[in-house]
Amino acid sequence: MDVSFLGGPRPQRGVGVVAPFDFALDRELWRWVPDEISLHLTRTPYVPVEVSLDLARLVSEHETLHEAVRTLNAIAPEVVAYACTSGSFVGGIAGERAMCAAMTRAGAVPSLTTSGALLDALAELGVRRVALVTPYTVSVTRSLEEYVAEAGVSVTGCAYMGLTRHIWKVPYRQVSEMAHKAVRNDAQALFISCTNLPTYDVIPQLEAELRIPVISANQVTMWAALRRLGTRAVGPYQALIDPAARYGPVRPEIPGLPEVRGLPDEEQQQEGWT
Repeated sequence: MDVSFLGGPRPQRGVGVVAPFDFALDRELWRWVPDEISLHLTRTPYVPVEVSLDLARLVSEHETLHEAVRTLNAIAPEVVAYACTSGSFVGGIAGERAMCAAMTRAGAVPSLTTSGALLDALAELGVRRVALVTPYTVSVTRSLEEYVAEAGVSVTGCAYMGLTRHIWKVPYRQVSEMAHKAVRNDAQALFISCTNLPTYDVIPQLEAELRIPVISANQVTMWAALRRLGTRAVGPYQALIDPAARYGPVRPEIPGLPEVRGLPDEEQQQEGWT
């Protein structure tokens, strides 16, 4: 059969993605990507360490990033994104900027990280008070709180799951439950951390229920990467992606939402508070 009339494949623009070795949500990343964009993923080398601050440091070492970006050079992506929240906030704002610089040196293309994209997204939405949901342990979650505070954003409430492995298996129902625990009446937005935590389908539902923007690690990463290319991510009914879905900078009072304490101390954690 003559298929010459079809021509060749449509021109594609490339986004390189460096993910931790245990990243399992490739398909979720693709859901934010328009047809003219291709994602080119590579992973950091395996290390026998569970999710922790130690792992965050190991998967974000500059030598590791350099080698990962070099594997992408042959396909010449226009931008490179480091898709790991903890790995990009563990060194604070200065550490995140140094990671971007290291990746840019390795690939000679603009580079960004999930945690840097988070701060950009909060600025885009005009958010100065944010609630957090994480799948992490208390120590990793506190590190995220410190990173956000360093950027001048107040954490109004936080709920975490205490997981050290298999984060990609968390169901949407649990993500939603944790979101409702974290959000207090003074939160202007909710951030759901960790690129290995599924969030795509739950974002519109939570925004409708909480009446504030809900942003997630994978969402902000793809939003920021595609914005560097001058194009938009695909995310129906998601406030960050679609300005028409935004509720404004201040969240209205919602009777009945639970008050949530900040992170518990170690004794409370041992008693099973999550």
